[in-house]
Amino acid sequence: MNRSFKIYVYPHRRDDPFAHVFLPVDFEPGGNYASESYFKKALMNSHFITEDPRKADLFFLPFSIARLRHDRRIGGGGIQSFIRDYISNISTKYPYWNRTGGADHFYVACHSIGRSAMAKAEEVKLNAIQIVCSSSYFLPGYVAHKDASLPQVWPRTDDPPTITTSERKKLAFFAGAINSPVREKLVKFWRNDSEIYAHFGRLKTPYADELLGSKFCLHVKGFEVNTARIADSLYYGCVPIILANYYDLPFADILNWKSFSIAVVTVDIPLLKKILRGITSDEYSSLRSNVLKVRKHFQWHVPPIDFDAFFMVMYELWLRRSCIRMSND
Repeated sequence: MNRSFKIYVYPHRRDDPFAHVFLPVDFEPGGNYASESYFKKALMNSHFITEDPRKADLFFLPFSIARLRHDRRIGGGGIQSFIRDYISNISTKYPYWNRTGGADHFYVACHSIGRSAMAKAEEVKLNAIQIVCSSSYFLPGYVAHKDASLPQVWPRTDDPPTITTSERKKLAFFAGAINSPVREKLVKFWRNDSEIYAHFGRLKTPYADELLGSKFCLHVKGFEVNTARIADSLYYGCVPIILANYYDLPFADILNWKSFSIAVVTVDIPLLKKILRGITSDEYSSLRSNVLKVRKHFQWHVPPIDFDAFFMVMYELWLRRSCIRMSND
């Protein structure tokens, strides 16, 4: 992959009034949806880029859903029409979209609005590869195996901390807004428990300290199946417990999630303590050892380093490249 995989990025005019939508950000990405910006920033400065579309394995649609959302000329309500017009433009100007119906094209988005952004561009949703954080195979618009999950990562620049198991006194921890029936159910059952700490609202202690002091950290579905809590858990060496039915997990084609996390169906929330207590010391040691091994895959760097989130996403794309190379005529 590293030697031969090539991506062609559709160009745009320097005087395009929406050039900022297509260009990588010129600052260090931050916030909950930084993964989208980190990927583009890394890709555009990588050896994977080719200026010769005849050599391309895949074609990148470089629009930024996040930047469109914050552009007052477009906003959330205008994204669908912008994407429709953009696809119409490139399919008229270039031959590459039409020859595959977009099957060898991809875009990247982390904000959940990206799922509805293709409503007026059905071919993108049905044919193109969607690399998105909101990767639920229960909802329409996301096609597992064609599309792929982008990890939602809150950026951190320091090296991950190391805290031994013996220093983790709490069985499990969660904190977050009560914005879904799943979270409501979790807090209802466990908010007053002495081993499972289920918080809502503002914490009285630093979030990082809670993660460092817990053996298991709960990723609980909110408005969407995805949050940054899985990456948070891994960064702080805490075994993630995934309470998000139908979540197509990041890098599921590459990583064995059962080796470093526990998936619990939401109907079993009342049994959560029994499930966690049933994990033996040896089983937990193996899970946590694997957490420390895989967390490098859920970190972004500028420039990227081997096996970090950027190279993991590139490998997911490489797995999805077409086996049939189209004629260059």
